[in-house]
Amino acid sequence: MPSPATLEAFIATVEANDHVGAIERFYAPEASTRDNADEPRHGREALIARERAFLTLWAKVDSRHLGPVLVDGDHVAICWRFEFTPAEGPTRAMEEIAWQTWRGDELVEERFFFNPGQMAV
Repeated sequence: MPSPATLEAFIATVEANDHVGAIERFYAPEASTRDNADEPRHGREALIARERAFLTLWAKVDSRHLGPVLVDGDHVAICWRFEFTPAEGPTRAMEEIAWQTWRGDELVEERFFFNPGQMAV
């Protein structure tokens, strides 16, 4: 189970828009993530590379969590709102639920639930 201090630091890192730093600092080396029902992606280094590539699509990203963070043992649920601003064109907003499994203070599995139509790129 993650400590309250770890969850606070994780959320603060994401809200500082340091998405790559959050993966580097909090994800286990063998961590996996998946979007909705997609196949999972494995390995912290691969997750970092994917996040870096995605962030290059945007001139600015604003991130914040909404509402309470729900914790039940090793399981954590966080509702996020992201606003993505391209170099040209309107800002796009996306809300998602991140369902996480932690092992101590390391995030080992994360599944994102969102409406894919919000972020068609």
